[in-house]
Amino acid sequence: MTLPNFLIIGAAKSGTSALYRYLRQHPQIYMSPVKEPHFFGYENAPPNTQGPDDFVNTAITNISDYTALFDGVTTEKAIGEASPTYIHLPRAVERIHHYIPNAKLIAILRHPADRAFSAYMHVVRDQRETAVDFAQALQLEEKRISRNWGPIWHYKQVGHYYKHLKRYYEQFNTHQIRVYLYDDFSADPIRVLQDIFRFLGVDKTFIPDMRHKANVSGVQKNKFTAILINTFFNRPNPVRFMARHLLPEELRWQFTTNIRNRNLRRQTIPPEIRRELTTYFRDDILQLQELIGRDLSSWLNLSDAPLEKSN
Repeated sequence: MTLPNFLIIGAAKSGTSALYRYLRQHPQIYMSPVKEPHFFGYENAPPNTQGPDDFVNTAITNISDYTALFDGVTTEKAIGEASPTYIHLPRAVERIHHYIPNAKLIAILRHPADRAFSAYMHVVRDQRETAVDFAQALQLEEKRISRNWGPIWHYKQVGHYYKHLKRYYEQFNTHQIRVYLYDDFSADPIRVLQDIFRFLGVDKTFIPDMRHKANVSGVQKNKFTAILINTFFNRPNPVRFMARHLLPEELRWQFTTNIRNRNLRRQTIPPEIRRELTTYFRDDILQLQELIGRDLSSWLNLSDAPLEKSN
């Protein structure tokens, strides 16, 4: 039975999709063909979440199906998967420690206000958000959580990084955990990747193909094109079935990603909401910087947000 020896635990909308794509290109790294199995958060407990088209309902919940994801492992040194729900699901910490107590854990963190807005724009992009704007979506969060909407809708809750990561630091040795900042990853992805490669014990000189941006959020420019993209790329249909049998997965991903991205218009978080959220997260940010040993004073800046980027 093969299990991963490292995990990308989150946070969602902080670069996890890009990191997954880059790592899986490394010849000494095996990444689960399913990027987000969510197993450790939902073992023997199907989530049955109630948000519109909640994709977390596709979580793998039994150990035999989970280990089957790693049947393709051959000589790779590092074996991993990327489920960004792990960072904030308390159950995940215990189950990871139960199954793979010596695993290496990677987290990448984005300013919690910007992460929340990116999550909001993600479901706007997919035409799943029912709120009229971000302010209303934030107001609806507690009600949605009480009604068991999935983690993508937990805009503020996911951003309490200190509270979430503290559980990992209490359960695992600190040398097993690496925490990176989204700003560093965006500014110099090669440097961050080389550090991750060293952490995983693989060749740090490998340079992946970074031409295609993964999981970009934004507003659809053309509604008709968005409907076609959703129909052909996200729903079962003959075209998708044939493509899966005729074309390599990486080529399919590049094609669909480029089409999606071209139909997106980036948006920025409203400045007044960013200021409010930054104030809201202030105490958690101050505690987080002590926990991870990083200066996060820039996160406490109440200035306007940067442009929306990839996941």
